Amino acid sequence: MLSAEPLPTAFLLTLCGVLLALSVLFSRATGRFGVPVALLFLGVGMAAGTDGPGGIEFSDYGFAFRLGTVALVLILFDGGLNTPLHAIQHALRPAAVLATVGVVATAAIVGAAAHLLFGFAWTEALLLGAIVSSTDAAAVFAVLRGSGLTLKRRVGTTLELESGLNDPMAVILTTALTHSVASGKPPGWELLWEAVVQMAVGAGLGLGLGWAGRMLLKRLRLRVAGLYPVMTLSLALLAYGLPTLLHGSGFLAVYIVGIALGNETIRYRTGLLRIHDALAWLSQVGMFLVLGLLVFPRRLLDVAWEGLGLALVLAFIARPLAALLCLWPFRFPAREILFTGWVGLRGAVPIILATFPVLSGTHGAREVFTIVFFIVVVNGLIPGATVPWVTRRLGLASNAPEPPPAVLEIASTQLLNGELSAFYIGSASAVAGERISDLPFPPGSAAMLLVRGQELMAPRGDTVFQTGDHVYVFCHSEDLPLLRLLFGQQEDE
Repeated sequence: MLSAEPLPTAFLLTLCGVLLALSVLFSRATGRFGVPVALLFLGVGMAAGTDGPGGIEFSDYGFAFRLGTVALVLILFDGGLNTPLHAIQHALRPAAVLATVGVVATAAIVGAAAHLLFGFAWTEALLLGAIVSSTDAAAVFAVLRGSGLTLKRRVGTTLELESGLNDPMAVILTTALTHSVASGKPPGWELLWEAVVQMAVGAGLGLGLGWAGRMLLKRLRLRVAGLYPVMTLSLALLAYGLPTLLHGSGFLAVYIVGIALGNETIRYRTGLLRIHDALAWLSQVGMFLVLGLLVFPRRLLDVAWEGLGLALVLAFIARPLAALLCLWPFRFPAREILFTGWVGLRGAVPIILATFPVLSGTHGAREVFTIVFFIVVVNGLIPGATVPWVTRRLGLASNAPEPPPAVLEIASTQLLNGELSAFYIGSASAVAGERISDLPFPPGSAAMLLVRGQELMAPRGDTVFQTGDHVYVFCHSEDLPLLRLLFGQQEDE
């Protein structure tokens, strides 16, 4: 006979299942209405909370902070895994300036507006500015993917790198200013030294752990493929925890470790990318649901004037000026500066940072949390809903082809001397209109699968490549450069 004790657990699991399913189903509205998917997850959490139809009473800021930290670790690690090294070389310097100088400039402008327009004390105003100073490129790319648009590489990579690099500076500023508000002492020049130390420790340990992780995964031989994701997950957690214990930036370290592993030929690489992508999405959904539960919608009306005003300052003044200040020295075209300044969407990081003052017990911390939540929502709606239109208007959509409806891949726990690569046959491609038998394939290479519209085809010698085809080609690693010359640009994974 079953006891009644498991019933609360069963109810909790049922509730989690319903909320997760609703979040995924509502996410379809992202492409239709141009709303960042994160806002939909937040909305589901608010509806399930005390003031909504769900009626769930939840006010555990400590649990939300811990869950949000773990979720951000997994999201940053997945972002690093999918960041190609060759793209970093062209965007690292402007992204690094945006992630440091840009964050400070944004915090200062928003803080000045909070003090001058709404009467906040200087330390509280700067704390509010620091909390909302970090961007979330995941929200931008979610909107673009939903609308079928892809950014040109330099702009997209700069935004993505900035979102992975700017969290440490926002955390440092928020922590220092929270301590300043609690103690009543203004921050001194030691804040600059602390920022340098945290960045240096985080970057150094990130590079070291990334190198060690690459060596380990190349040499580690496990009989069960499912244990490889366990190992990479342990590396991600270690990359955050160890630098943090040593007063470094764990977020920066975990992002660097992800980049190091993602740009190396490691065992079970394809499977690892899929699994960590799923973990990142699960983390994002769960994190926004919990953060939504923390907010009481009736309290939003009490701070609507301050929240709306500061959100407009952030969108129309602070972020554009910070982007202009940081990107002009790198000779970015005006349209790219304008785009970068407009689409600096905010996401989970500001809401998580807003729990710092609450957990420290500073005066007015819950009001600051509600204002930050309001700013994130408004910021996601005003620039967020216009991202596809602005991308087309400024001519920053790339001509990358639509991804094929079918994906062919090799998942192996062994390091094999072989590559399976996807190529798109464009109108200017040298192989367009050519038969496979007439093409100079390297020895040991072969076309494995042809995707034409919604049809899958087995390529044969008399098959003629047509414009719009996606072809998967197997070859030895040393022959891949020749195939790139033959087919053109290799498609991203």
